Amino acid sequence: MSAPAFAAKLTLIDHYKFEIDFGEFGKIITDEHEPVGHGDGPGPSQLLAAAVANCLAASLMFAIRKFKGDPGQVTATVEGDLERVEGRLRVTSMKVDLNLGQVAAELDRLERALAQFEDFCVVTQSVRQGIHVDVTVRDSSGQILKSPE
Repeated sequence: MSAPAFAAKLTLIDHYKFEIDFGEFGKIITDEHEPVGHGDGPGPSQLLAAAVANCLAASLMFAIRKFKGDPGQVTATVEGDLERVEGRLRVTSMKVDLNLGQVAAELDRLERALAQFEDFCVVTQSVRQGIHVDVTVRDSSGQILKSPE
């Protein structure tokens, strides 16, 4: 059997607070938000949202760099919605805004990069099996380069 592609170890600290050990990458503390937990760290839904946004940002950078472009200082923000589905809270949608550190005119073959970068994102494409994810991309001037279809 081959080694797993990724791993993390969770240890309960108190109540709903966990330490997550990423091995050589360090440890973080997570906690459920009130009223269940105390909100002493990001909760699982925030970690999921961060993973989606991080993967999309990295995929966009990869797609631009593939064509020898420099995306500049890329930033991302992500918001999510929780709704009751069959009586239980579920993450039902996320909205990710990606911002490039360059104006569009400075990036060759940007249209091709924008057309394909989401397909490179393992996390988002996996999550989209059950959660709606909208993605907007802007350049450094604020011009919308890609918006939800």
